[in-house]
Amino acid sequence: MKYLAADFGSTYTKLTAIDAAAGRVLATANAFTTIDTDVMRGFDKALESLKAKVRDFEYDELLCCSSAGGGLKMVALGLVPELTSKAARMAAANAGAKVVKTYAYEISAEEQREIYEINPDIVLLCGGTDGGNKDTVIANAGLLGEIKRGFAVIYAGNKSAARDVEAILCDAGKNFVITKNVMPVFNQLDIEPAQNAIRELFIKNIVAAKGLSNAQAKSAREIIPTPLAVLRACELLALGTPKTSGMGDFIAVDLGGATTDVYSLSKGEASLDNVLVKGLPEPYCKRTVEGDLGMRYSLAHVAEQTDIDRMAAQINVSAREIKDWVARCSQTPDIISAAGSKERAIDEAFARRAIELALTRHCGVLEKAYTPLGEIFTLTGKDLSRAQYLIGIGGIIINSALPQYMLEGGCHTPQNRAFMLPREPLYMQDKKYIFSAMGLLSEVDPELALNIMKQEIRQL
Repeated sequence: MKYLAADFGSTYTKLTAIDAAAGRVLATANAFTTIDTDVMRGFDKALESLKAKVRDFEYDELLCCSSAGGGLKMVALGLVPELTSKAARMAAANAGAKVVKTYAYEISAEEQREIYEINPDIVLLCGGTDGGNKDTVIANAGLLGEIKRGFAVIYAGNKSAARDVEAILCDAGKNFVITKNVMPVFNQLDIEPAQNAIRELFIKNIVAAKGLSNAQAKSAREIIPTPLAVLRACELLALGTPKTSGMGDFIAVDLGGATTDVYSLSKGEASLDNVLVKGLPEPYCKRTVEGDLGMRYSLAHVAEQTDIDRMAAQINVSAREIKDWVARCSQTPDIISAAGSKERAIDEAFARRAIELALTRHCGVLEKAYTPLGEIFTLTGKDLSRAQYLIGIGGIIINSALPQYMLEGGCHTPQNRAFMLPREPLYMQDKKYIFSAMGLLSEVDPELALNIMKQEIRQL
């Protein structure tokens, strides 16, 4: 049995040929994603390259995932930022969506216009515990119904308001799904029903919108969002199968052309004494996506959050050369820096910075607090300081001769000591970019997927 796993990314379409009988990856290949014409043109070009490496390769089954065209773009609405807005964001991210914006309370006219401009694929509407406040979610349902865009709505809020929300969205002609509340009881999450609804909407509606119908026609299995495939692979690698043990807790960072995704497989419990944990409980398997941190489409945003003069001094190039390279990458996203060139050094420095920003946003934050009994610390989010492994995924991490230099950007330093970043992890690399492929394969043969990951994901 031979499988072909296809990942239609925002920048590149990546193919992985897998031989189940031999228990290994035969070869990988990629081509620029042709989202503006037909994604199958990029697929065919990548397949041609793959067949040049593996003569007479023919696959028995095609497995597909996609983040082409920016992936699944989502807006989340909740009642208060610390509770249902965060629950909504967690549900969306772990389902493979890119959360562009979150809103709390009743949205204003300005926020209503902002959602129109964002033009999301899906709006996740939450708010209130079951039997609690329902006025806000009903009002927000009406305001969403007024927005003349084709987004779908998933309602995952107070069950007491579900009937009213359904009537409003029906009258507005919106495509919608009513599912269970993401926070039925105060401070207790139930995000799986919302996650399932997001995945189903991706399969039903987004595949056609992103031009992936031809790819779907070639595959007997449904196309899923790429981040969901990677998340499945991460969970399999961490936890293992009933037959084979996993590698335990780790962090993985996927640095792409448009976004940087971070996955942490850890309970994230406080490593220090005298710490009060604040906020909602964190999931063991957590994903965050940073839509403003990428190596091509979003490079200008990374540059805006970087001290360019300091970077120039560190890598011995001029600030003007850095700015010129950022402009070129923004205009020509498929441009590749040559090994050993100044441009490659700039790419590597920006990759390190993007990883630093993404990890500090993902991990927990430690803050001082004063009580009648004296000074204590509060932890909001996951404590990842004891993470054993930090795994690099993504083009620049794979192709650079300095992967550890870039990954070190996501580790603890005296300057970012408030963030609970890993202190002394072992650095690893997904050299062949197989995480998404193994996530797809895990639904067919998890034992095979786990064994291949253990072979291919190597320590630096």
